[in-house]
Amino acid sequence: MNQSKNRPRPPKRFVADPFEYHQELELTIDTLTNLGQGLGRIDGWVVFVPFALPGERVRARVFRNHKAHSEADLIEVVEASPSRVEPRCALFGECGGCQYQNFAYSEQLVWKQRQVAELLEHLADIEFPVEPVIASPEQWGYRTKITPHFQRPRDGVIGPIGFLKVGRRSDLLDVAHCPIASPAINDALPAARKEVRDRALEYRKNATLLVRDSANGKICTDNTETCEEKVGDITFQFHAGEFFQNNRAILPAFTEHVANQASGGGARHLIDAYCGAGLFALTSASRFDSVIGIEISESSIDWAKRNAKINQIENVRFVQGDAAAIFADTESFDPERSAVVIDPPRKGSNQEFLDQLLAFGPATIVYVSCNPATQMRDLRHLANAYKPTCVQPFDLFPHTRHLECVITLQKTD
Repeated sequence: MNQSKNRPRPPKRFVADPFEYHQELELTIDTLTNLGQGLGRIDGWVVFVPFALPGERVRARVFRNHKAHSEADLIEVVEASPSRVEPRCALFGECGGCQYQNFAYSEQLVWKQRQVAELLEHLADIEFPVEPVIASPEQWGYRTKITPHFQRPRDGVIGPIGFLKVGRRSDLLDVAHCPIASPAINDALPAARKEVRDRALEYRKNATLLVRDSANGKICTDNTETCEEKVGDITFQFHAGEFFQNNRAILPAFTEHVANQASGGGARHLIDAYCGAGLFALTSASRFDSVIGIEISESSIDWAKRNAKINQIENVRFVQGDAAAIFADTESFDPERSAVVIDPPRKGSNQEFLDQLLAFGPATIVYVSCNPATQMRDLRHLANAYKPTCVQPFDLFPHTRHLECVITLQKTD
């Protein structure tokens, strides 16, 4: 019997080369991509298989062919990796939030270190040792913020409230409990979901539910509520809907490393160039004579100023920066005695900012990134003037492909 006759009809845009739609393959997984997918080859052709682990022999079903690779769903693990473990979440494999719940945590850290090293070499053209990844003290229940999505009601009824299914752009999976979210969030989630459904007629378009665990014991579900976080002895307040790192267990080690690296070269002045609510500026302030936090967002600057006052930190000032002249307020700082911390959004820094950073020419740059790929791209722009002295990843996001990477750069001339 011709098995191709039993396969479902392919999507209209499916390209049946080199494999037919839903053709099943058996292959060995060689490595992991930086998106957390298993990567294997059939006669040299690359096939991505989510949830397959390095060293495994698997059966997979093709659902998409690209110009240089194919994508396939995992059907069966023929020969399992010794690092394969039982996922804690029943939705793992369907929910797009986690990629590594089936991977022993110690091995997750090894592969994240390896991926940073590969990105550093291939995207930044730099060969430099990457330190072992600093593990999260909490591997489960660490997230202090989740944002489940839901679509506008149909016939007055809200459908799934949760996260995108694996490989889908709009198909949501209902998530009533998330094991990487804090216990307080999971305790509050049923009532928050019920309130959304009870108010279904108020929603005219797709929306997002915010559930944030504040350090003062409050659960925030309104973007404008005041939320609180503690990092060591320092208290931070900010709007619940604004950005703040959401793994509080690792934040003391994370911020201490940044402070140590920024001050380690003898700098007496610190510039926190994407300061937000003041996380790095305030946790590093005791190491410096003077600190300036710069941020384009007026709201973030207001919170940073309040946080300095709350904690009685007087050697820090915060200014709303102009994108065209981000270092204009640092004229009193001698670049040779200054360090700059940058923690840009996932897309990285733009060319204008990097040019201004080079023109200012601080002795030390500490580049913090949640997206090592764009971080390495930016390093290429800085490579003629700065060289790395430390590459330290932190695992703020266990069981997912995400991590934070802190790269310290010293001026070469």
